[in-house]
Amino acid sequence: METKNNHKIETKNNHKIEAKKFLFVSLDALTGDLAWQLKKEGHEVKYSTENPEDKEVADGFIEKVDNWEKEVDWADTIIFDDVLGQGTIAKKLREQGKNVIGGTPYTDQLEDDRAFGQEELKNAGVPILPYKDFTSFEEAIEFVKANPHKYVIKPSGEAQNIKGMLFIGEEEDGKDVMQVLEDYNKAWAKKIPVFQLQKRVSGVEVAVGAFFNGKEFIYPINVNFENKKLFPGNLGPSTGEMGCYDEQTEVLTDNGWKFFRELNYKDKICTLNPLNHEIEFNEPEELVVFDHHKELISIQNQTLDIKVTLDHNMYVSSQWNTRN
Repeated sequence: METKNNHKIETKNNHKIEAKKFLFVSLDALTGDLAWQLKKEGHEVKYSTENPEDKEVADGFIEKVDNWEKEVDWADTIIFDDVLGQGTIAKKLREQGKNVIGGTPYTDQLEDDRAFGQEELKNAGVPILPYKDFTSFEEAIEFVKANPHKYVIKPSGEAQNIKGMLFIGEEEDGKDVMQVLEDYNKAWAKKIPVFQLQKRVSGVEVAVGAFFNGKEFIYPINVNFENKKLFPGNLGPSTGEMGCYDEQTEVLTDNGWKFFRELNYKDKICTLNPLNHEIEFNEPEELVVFDHHKELISIQNQTLDIKVTLDHNMYVSSQWNTRN
């Protein structure tokens, strides 16, 4: 796109549209890529980040502002990218007649209050896992003692954004969970005022989402398969949503190269051990197949030809170093 002197920008289809002014309000600098894309298309963009540790994100790409409230009158559209009260602010600005992209107090509560979100799913007819909310680590420890099981510790509210606070229990008697609860009680009691114990089940977590324009959902929907760990063997950092390859991609097994559709749980797949950087052949923990409607990234060179989704984590190396 190219910016015109009359504040019109030309699209790829040769349509001329009016350039707009976008104000991004972010807690943790989550939408710098979108802001930069709008700037490249010829729009005016200003960006505000609240968290001091994230303020440098997107430096040099877009104009930064410290006080976004002073820019409200300047903006044609204001974009909020998180919860934790941003939905309440967005609602007030809408009531003032501003064009706002963001949540509402209701969507904030869905995300910030785990119990509320679970009950809303239940009310909508969606099966949910057994859970219990706690405001006391001592009470949670006694609960696990009385009800031994594998549990997942899930903080609620702002603390849930600290990914390291989520703990997935491995022991059937729940002793590892009790130990973590004791440690949290000593170090994080004030940081985690409310948390949830959820019974752990094995499988792949699936998230389904779509944009909502205030009246109806805008299709197509987005389906994410949340394979939580980066590396095989349930090792490495938690990743949230991970991507996938296309149907033409082959993987190396102990029986030669195979398409994903040809794999089974007895196949041993060539993997990279993140601890010693050595090649190992391991059986898959899960085989996930789903329809994908978005563009895939094509990576081609003399030794590689693959297509992956935009959100796929890759383990890459050069002659100098190896990194994720």
